[in-house]
Amino acid sequence: MNIDATTGGAVRPADPEIALAAITGLNEPEMLRYARQQAWERFQELPMPTRKSEEWRYTDLSSLHLEEYEPAIPGLNGDRPEGLEPGGLDELEGVPEPVREVLARSGERSAVWVQVDGVTVYHRLDDDLAERGVVFAPISEVARERPELLEKYLFTSPIPEMEEKLWAAHVALLSDGYVLHVPRGVRLPTPVHTFRCISEPGLLVSSHSLVAVEEGGEATCIDEFMSPDLAEPSISLAGAELFGGDEATLNYISLQRFGTGVKHFGLQHVTSRRNSRLAGVNISLGGDLSRADVTSHLEGSGSESEMLALWFGDRTQHFDHHTMQHHAAPSARSDLLYKGALTDSAQSVFRGLIRVEPNAQLTDAYQTNRNLVLSDKASARALPNLEIEADDVRCSHGATVGQVDSRQLFYLMSRGLSRQQAERLLVFGFFDEVLGRIPVEGVRDRIREAIEAKIGLSGHRE
Repeated sequence: MNIDATTGGAVRPADPEIALAAITGLNEPEMLRYARQQAWERFQELPMPTRKSEEWRYTDLSSLHLEEYEPAIPGLNGDRPEGLEPGGLDELEGVPEPVREVLARSGERSAVWVQVDGVTVYHRLDDDLAERGVVFAPISEVARERPELLEKYLFTSPIPEMEEKLWAAHVALLSDGYVLHVPRGVRLPTPVHTFRCISEPGLLVSSHSLVAVEEGGEATCIDEFMSPDLAEPSISLAGAELFGGDEATLNYISLQRFGTGVKHFGLQHVTSRRNSRLAGVNISLGGDLSRADVTSHLEGSGSESEMLALWFGDRTQHFDHHTMQHHAAPSARSDLLYKGALTDSAQSVFRGLIRVEPNAQLTDAYQTNRNLVLSDKASARALPNLEIEADDVRCSHGATVGQVDSRQLFYLMSRGLSRQQAERLLVFGFFDEVLGRIPVEGVRDRIREAIEAKIGLSGHRE
């Protein structure tokens, strides 16, 4: 696992005890060390998912050897990575230029957190929110100063079998992450914006988002992932646990814009209490391989879950989205809309499940997946599913895979547009239903710009 407690040299997979000694010997609170130890032992027990598993049939992990990557864990060998130091609360020095560019265009933010290669280099929270009891800080800091928050929420989400291996690696090799705790009745006026940046090849960066909005509270969080193109592969393991108390509102946006060379695995778990509303948006544009496992647990009556996603693949990119709408309480509503477009030789997979427990009467659940294929070499697979054990429900699911309508393309080109211009209009028309429901205007604008760039590059290659 490329870690050695004494010399910093490489540790082969045959040396799990040395690796365990290294990661549990970190200078961090006991609760985090214990979580690492338990997760590492579980990681060693579990096999890597294979295509024999239905949930991984179309995503091949046979070449994914996590032990070949350097875990980006600050202080693992006694020192921080060279050139990276914790940033002051009011200074943006050390923050990558792309982050500063995004923040300059983004308007007001209630809080900002930046992680580079596993190191928290900057974080701040508006003073008035801190005075009202809002907690926003790195997990390592909260573990020392407010451990009761972590004991209540951290790593408490139920993990399905298909995720266990990667989740165990995520916890055992945790770089750090952030905690956002919004007390009862507090509403954040502007979004919380966080950034995970990878700048070096060969790293395994594991980061966690823990968001808990108590009764009647409200928050919007944006998790953004970015890197330049990397000459050698790196791994991103991103866990998120999102909790909405009674009558709480939480909007969560994950925007993945990694460069080439990055394999990204997002593991998201949402828990909704009575009459709460939690909306999640997953945008996947970058990386070579991107897998998003998103589970919405509707555990309170009257709760609502909105699940949106958008992806655009080119080159040989591979996007895999696996979702579950888990209805465990009556009179809850979930609505899923996932849309993807592919060109060049890109591939995508969508597998969705609506699961309704016996006591979840009056469930109202929808699941829609649409795929637009712009190249003869691109391919998309859609696999929606239902498991319903209640008899008074309204559930529907549907999926389509199709090409650009040749009549629409001909019509636009007959009006003087080039093929690339016509395809651009059709792609944005296809995505507009998702883009229009993203709650933060600046994020919508940057997604449009990124898709435009992809369409332009694809047209140039052709």
